[in-house]
Amino acid sequence: MEVGAGSDIDLLAALERLLPRDLRYRHAHGAPGHGRDHLLPVLVSPSVTIPVVGGHPALGTWQALVLVDLNVDNPRRHVRFSFLPG
Repeated sequence: MEVGAGSDIDLLAALERLLPRDLRYRHAHGAPGHGRDHLLPVLVSPSVTIPVVGGHPALGTWQALVLVDLNVDNPRRHVRFSFLPG
């Protein structure tokens, strides 16, 4: 994702408009609006493939890796990196 100039805040605002944290979801356990946390992976991929060149991610000039996790029910997360030989 390209970050900076407010695009990270714009992403969070867009996700809030698409998936508001309220009681509309049938999946209703956990914090209010937790059902949206189960829908988020449809819009934001839970995995990504990024080429690594010379030991560094091959990203565009303004790009960065962004972790999006709006689930307040799970405050601790683990991120897994896997590297495939080229």
